[in-house]
Amino acid sequence: MLTDALIPLLPLAAFVVIGLSELFGCGLRDRAHWIAVPAVLGSLILSFVAFGSVLSGGPHDRTFFTWAASGTFQASIGIHIDALTAVMLLLVTIVSSLVHVYSIGYMRGDRGYARFFAYLGLFTFSMLMLVMAANLLQLYIFWEAVGLCSYLLIAHWYERPLAAAAATKAFVINRIGDFGFAIGIFLIFALVGSLDYDRVFAELPKHVNEVISVAGFEMTAVTLIALLLFMGAVGKSAQFPLHVWLPDAMEGPTPISALIHAATMVTAGVFMLARLSPIFNLSPTAMGVVAVVGAGTALFAATIALTQNDIKRIVAYSTVSQLGAMVMACGLGASVAGIFHLLTHGAFKALLFLCCGSVIHALSGEQDLRKMGGLKPYLPVTYWTFYVGALALAGIPPLAGFFSKDEILFQAFISGGAGVLFWGVGVVTAFLTALYSFRLIYTVFHGPSRVDTKAMKHLHESPPVMTVPLIVLAVLSVTVGWTGLPIHGMNGIEAVLGPVLSPGGLSELAEPASGLLLPLMLVSVLAAVAGWMTARTFYVTQPEIPKRLAVRAAALYRLSLNQWYMNELYDRLIVRPTNRVADLLWRHLDIRTIDGAVNGIGWTALAWARTMRLIQSGQLQHYALVMAVGTFVILAVYLMAQ
Repeated sequence: MLTDALIPLLPLAAFVVIGLSELFGCGLRDRAHWIAVPAVLGSLILSFVAFGSVLSGGPHDRTFFTWAASGTFQASIGIHIDALTAVMLLLVTIVSSLVHVYSIGYMRGDRGYARFFAYLGLFTFSMLMLVMAANLLQLYIFWEAVGLCSYLLIAHWYERPLAAAAATKAFVINRIGDFGFAIGIFLIFALVGSLDYDRVFAELPKHVNEVISVAGFEMTAVTLIALLLFMGAVGKSAQFPLHVWLPDAMEGPTPISALIHAATMVTAGVFMLARLSPIFNLSPTAMGVVAVVGAGTALFAATIALTQNDIKRIVAYSTVSQLGAMVMACGLGASVAGIFHLLTHGAFKALLFLCCGSVIHALSGEQDLRKMGGLKPYLPVTYWTFYVGALALAGIPPLAGFFSKDEILFQAFISGGAGVLFWGVGVVTAFLTALYSFRLIYTVFHGPSRVDTKAMKHLHESPPVMTVPLIVLAVLSVTVGWTGLPIHGMNGIEAVLGPVLSPGGLSELAEPASGLLLPLMLVSVLAAVAGWMTARTFYVTQPEIPKRLAVRAAALYRLSLNQWYMNELYDRLIVRPTNRVADLLWRHLDIRTIDGAVNGIGWTALAWARTMRLIQSGQLQHYALVMAVGTFVILAVYLMAQ
């Protein structure tokens, strides 16, 4: 359908129009949102149409043209819309629309205002094309496109060294994961001879017993492919150990943080795991690796979020942790639960980031928790919507995060074996999540004010163009989870996504274990409430306790505060050795060898030129003498030869 094609093309058109107006100085500048916002709202409306079409008529494909054809290889550009695509379209367009509207107020007065909205349209277009991709090659192209857009937007304030460095860090680290992703796609084509989803899913099981030797180790080709594809998700969705770029990406504008964390960049990895679940399901080894990495990342990031002092960095590590839970779900074969949490997380994480932006806006750019406090009377809308987001993130019923988080924990427990261990990790993570979520609330809005006197004079609630999106997201953070009520016949998420992601999968396994659902929910809720009450004790009633704990457990506190020294570890093991090797190559190979050879040729030519220049004196008697000497030499040689 033509309307399907318009979903990504409208944001692309906004990018082109705004970009050309800037290039030719047509003067859109502070009116760029009049192009960008209607475009993304149009995509939102058409996404609802596409969702209704899938529900009523099933999935559908459309091929626009053949991009490349060589031998048996054919690459086409088209769109594939099934239930997974349809729900992702709604997530991307809803969050992107609200971010667009919010940005009108947040970015007002920014000298790169039009450029910001242009890149925002390109970012939305790239993510929409990624989820609508009809084959693996198209998926990879727009996988790289969202990486490029994130680089451009994180570095929006490129004159700031930290922003430029953060954008470069994100771009370089993602290349590591994307390299593995590309090799995995190459191997799929080598085995199957096609990159179309349907054919790959149908043909790859025939090669499940084929073995490949890598560095002396043998593994099945399917396992190697799955692990290489997972490398892409590790980079894009910020899983350990490639997670270090995401917290630094907070140097970009806050609306971009919301979009990256809630609906675009980092969600791409989880979407890919779900989309390619038929490949991962062929390798229990790969599935185990995915689950372990996801669970480890969830707990690891939560321990770091406990002690950070930058308001956005805490929410960023929260994203890393929640993404770990989604990845764990996909590794356990519960892709429906993983995508369900992706959807609810999109609502409350966008809300939390935009609330952070509202606080930062009110404090004239301040992001340090230690310079906040007592803001509740001044920012009432921000406070209550922030509270809703924290409740949803902590998994307090009946908010959205409760239903999706508990679905993951339930699926982990009933999978048996190591799944019970993953469930335990999830419960501990739920406690820590509630603890740092309400640490944010109580530190920012309660207690004595630590706000600078000058900032207090300008303290005010954000304008409606910023607070209305907060209210909408707060409503979604309450209600989105109700689409997945764990009641037979009322679980809309399972009904829509189950046939695509887990036909005959864990949903059947859950039936005999349904009696465990309420006890397991009770355990996770108690863990969340315990974290909430602990935060209240630490930061409201007895604020001296955290200081005493920081002194008594100084080593653990420093470990968490310094993010487990992961950046220092990368610097010591990779960055410094690479710089030393580069320096040696520059000094010895570049300067002495290459430059020496090139300069040697130049010096030889100069020496020859200097010698020849001596012959050309410009005086007639010198030329006559040379001619006489030359004649004498010629005659002498001739006579001696006789």
